[in-house]
Amino acid sequence: MHLFYGDTTSFDQSPVKGSTLSDADENAIKRYRHLREKVNPMAEELLLADEELLQSLGCVNKDNPHELNMAGLLLFGSGKSLRRTYPMLRVDYIRVPGNSWVSNPDDRFTTIDMRGPLILMLYRLVDAINADLPKGFLLEEGIQAVSVGLPLKALREAIVNALMHRSYREHRPTQIIRYDNRIEIINPGYSIKSEDKLGMPGSETRNPFIAAVFHDTNLAETKGSGIRAMRRLMEQAHLVLPTFESSREHNEFTVRMLLHHFMNEDDLLWLSHFSAEKMNDAQKQALVFIREVGAIDNQTYRQMADCDILKASTDLRFLKNVHLIESKGRGKATYYIAGVRMKPVHLSASEICRGNTHGEDQNTHGEDQNTHGEKSVNLETLLLEIPTDLRVSLLNNKNKKQSLEDIQDNIIAVCAIRPMKSEELATLFHKRVDYFRKKYLTPLIVEKKIRYLYPEMIKHPDQAYTTP
Repeated sequence: MHLFYGDTTSFDQSPVKGSTLSDADENAIKRYRHLREKVNPMAEELLLADEELLQSLGCVNKDNPHELNMAGLLLFGSGKSLRRTYPMLRVDYIRVPGNSWVSNPDDRFTTIDMRGPLILMLYRLVDAINADLPKGFLLEEGIQAVSVGLPLKALREAIVNALMHRSYREHRPTQIIRYDNRIEIINPGYSIKSEDKLGMPGSETRNPFIAAVFHDTNLAETKGSGIRAMRRLMEQAHLVLPTFESSREHNEFTVRMLLHHFMNEDDLLWLSHFSAEKMNDAQKQALVFIREVGAIDNQTYRQMADCDILKASTDLRFLKNVHLIESKGRGKATYYIAGVRMKPVHLSASEICRGNTHGEDQNTHGEDQNTHGEKSVNLETLLLEIPTDLRVSLLNNKNKKQSLEDIQDNIIAVCAIRPMKSEELATLFHKRVDYFRKKYLTPLIVEKKIRYLYPEMIKHPDQAYTTP
């Protein structure tokens, strides 16, 4: 609304009622002075007293210079004052065993809650995560062993971006989740910059005063080059480029960084079946991605290949023309799956077992194809998978008006049996698929009461919902 009313005040300039300058952490101010001096020893603000320094950085209330604003509290406020005023504005570092969110209830995750001035907490976060990452080495030209792993600078840039660009209007923590094969940073607040322009020159930020401090101390890349720097560092380490997902609907931004080398020996051996085709590295990665995940769309390909829409469309069209992939859906909903040439060497024994584990066989789902080629769901077959008491509840409430809470509880119970597609759930609850997804499934996803089976690709053709 501030656009309509001409209000140019950013949220990080909001005063924090009840705060005082004594809430600032002296160590945080000292850290700023040290970092700023390294960048510019002649900076004028270094000559100021602490109170005047905070004022020059835009960290105090303009109407009351003895009171901190949001930028001052977040950048320099002590952990005690942050807990007192905004207890949910913290960062949770979560270590999850395996590659999925708490799939085994007996194998719980471990978490470290971090709270304190951003300029100090950044280092604690990077050190904690880096100490937990696997290290390895790469033999280049058979001579020299070079240490590889997730580049420290790429990790730092991802964390800086999260702290600098998150929405502090949202009273929920930033989550950094460490799986065995990847790191996910889930940040409150969608990207102000469109996903198509991520990595391009030009920066847009919702917290300009916080961003200015990070830039002045050289903690963050300037001119919107942070994402491009992350991609370059990951590529130099022979790792898959990071992927980014912005959701206005859920009001969050997710960064995923894979920790393993994408093109390993098995991948190269498999790709040798298609050596007759002159494919670039991005196209080869796309085939491996389809083999592992099952599908790919234009947006995912653009992030992996670091290219524009036209280049991605051209590369994918080539793969389609040589029958390595085939397209499904239309318009923005278009995605690509294995084509006829991939299928003979596509399935391995382990992948077949994995598919059965996910319940991807159509007969298991009780699904068939109708005359229009669309998937339909056999209600009677589906009900056989539901425990008796839950089945009776669903059947008894078919013609009754249920409360939102009752329907959500039943959805959570059904998704705990096995991953369920939206078509199956809508059939069980006698609703239209689009309405059911918007009215019930999306809110449950936002509240993290259910999760996507394939969070890496929301539009996955076999997308389903599961209860953590």
